[in-house]
Amino acid sequence: MNVKFYLLLAFVFVFSLVGTQAQDLKELRVRPDSAISETEGTDALAIKNINVPIPNLDLKVNYWKHWTKLGVNFNQAQFSENWSLGGLNSYAIGGILWHKSEFNRNNFNFTSEIDLKYGKVKNENQLAKPNNDRVFWDNKLSYKLTKSWGLYVSLTYETQFDNSFTYGRNDDGEEVITGLKSSFMAPGYFTESFGLEYKPDNSFSVRFGTGTARQTLILDERLKPRSAEDYYRKYGTFPDPNDVTKGTGDIFGVSEGNNFKNELAFQLTANLDRNLSQNLNLKARYNLFADYEDIDDPNHRLDATLTAKITSLINVSLGGTVLYDSALDGKVQWNQVLSMGLLLNLPK
Repeated sequence: MNVKFYLLLAFVFVFSLVGTQAQDLKELRVRPDSAISETEGTDALAIKNINVPIPNLDLKVNYWKHWTKLGVNFNQAQFSENWSLGGLNSYAIGGILWHKSEFNRNNFNFTSEIDLKYGKVKNENQLAKPNNDRVFWDNKLSYKLTKSWGLYVSLTYETQFDNSFTYGRNDDGEEVITGLKSSFMAPGYFTESFGLEYKPDNSFSVRFGTGTARQTLILDERLKPRSAEDYYRKYGTFPDPNDVTKGTGDIFGVSEGNNFKNELAFQLTANLDRNLSQNLNLKARYNLFADYEDIDDPNHRLDATLTAKITSLINVSLGGTVLYDSALDGKVQWNQVLSMGLLLNLPK
């Protein structure tokens, strides 16, 4: 009996202890909408605003890109006076300046490209002669119709820097100038063109200029085409002493008595500027010009340059031009230049 009594007391004690702890836990519970802090009001949780200064970066979108190439090359050969195996003392120097600017925004593109080349060669017992001479400036504005096709208008200018002469020998065997072949703005060409352009990528494009006009100018009076009478008044002699009625004839396609000619034509222009490898670049331009009045006899011109980069500054280039223009000559003309020199590319 006593044992049962003591067990009952122990059970009551344990039950009361658990109930007390449960009661204590209930007092620690906090309603979700209650304040944790015992401090009345919200001063204890006040957050101080901090103003972080944001710098003015003044960022602007640049729609222009620019590329420039500056180059110079020099070749020289020297032989002793008693050298008996053949050879000729000579030197040649040349320089190039190429620049391209391009503007792209939405579907509009404007490209301006200028290509200037000039070089001279001097052989022993001969006069110095230009061996590379060109001024070329092309401007094109286009609007993209699809991914690869667009409308374009363009303006191109071409001429040369220096005089080009014909040569002969005098009675003493010395080389002398016998005549003038061409000079700055004689001839000079302005070409305006409108049509469709196919440009599948940035390295290749073809222009189909269905509406093209070209002006040929001869601003050097020494090369102006003249009638026999006009030539005699100017120089006191006739172009052909055996026929005093014969004038100079057409020069660069410009008729006698004029220094200007305008032509309406179809023009096709293809441009290629592609890296064949990391250090090898091929740049080419082909132009076909067909006068609507003589469309069966179009003019053709192909300029191509293959450049191999040896170091960041030294390069070797092989370039040439193939030209057919019946107003200049009835046969195909060509030139070729192999050179090694310094070439600076900007930006690098």
